Amino acid sequence: MARRLILIEGLPGSGKSTIAKMASEILIGQGKQVQLFQEGNLDHPADYEGVAFYHAEDFKALLSTHEDYREVLESNAIAYDQNFLIPYRKMKEQRGIDLPDQVLQDIFSRDIYEIPFEQNVKLITEKWQNFTENLLRTDDDFITIFECCFIQNPLTMGLVKCNQSKEQNVQYVLELWRIIHALNPLLIYIDQQDISYTFDKAVSERPKEWSEGFINYYTNQGFGQAQGYQGVPGTVQVLQERKMLESEIYGLLQMNKVWLDNSDYDREVSRRKLEKILK
Repeated sequence: MARRLILIEGLPGSGKSTIAKMASEILIGQGKQVQLFQEGNLDHPADYEGVAFYHAEDFKALLSTHEDYREVLESNAIAYDQNFLIPYRKMKEQRGIDLPDQVLQDIFSRDIYEIPFEQNVKLITEKWQNFTENLLRTDDDFITIFECCFIQNPLTMGLVKCNQSKEQNVQYVLELWRIIHALNPLLIYIDQQDISYTFDKAVSERPKEWSEGFINYYTNQGFGQAQGYQGVPGTVQVLQERKMLESEIYGLLQMNKVWLDNSDYDREVSRRKLEKILK
């Protein structure tokens, strides 16, 4: 069976973006046609980025609250099973629509990664199902590469934000695997053995706003808050718990998979490993 999908996973700062680009380059060099979707892609075919979900009655309330922006909200909303999706980041970044902070705050509170866990699972699994069905209907021989949306995003929602049980988090990812198994996917997990060093490196290389937002997200809600974790040490603790759960899920997934150690951040070594993996 031809491989249609490659999944790149790992903790923040592990090198997922670099490895995903490298995998794309290697496959293109082999004469393959490749579609690469990295973290933050506003047109991701199997995930949502900067999209809010509204039940019909809640959408009516939003329009009533912000009557001056009714027309722009109605014209950009996407009907979804008698409900509505608002692609607020695409509205701003691709369509140049500037909404007041209060309107954006109200919309962000309904982001698909801010809503209750059960609603998130339903919307995300449906999106993966549609992606898989659409890909299977085509004769294109593209290989699609996804960065971080298969394991990271479900666990960020289920563990980090909502502190769901281990069983619920495991079942979330296993359900995505059941959906995509017909695509003969390959999972490449990028490992970093020293999580504290990896996070410190990411903090030193990225804007201060990123590290402050990340630490706040990981310690002031969900699992981190329940454990009383704080600051950089607390964030590292949550990341360690996340890795333990990701390792367990990795072992449960009955699919083609590779655990790639990138602790040394050696690009040439990683490229040689990838070339062997992607033969």
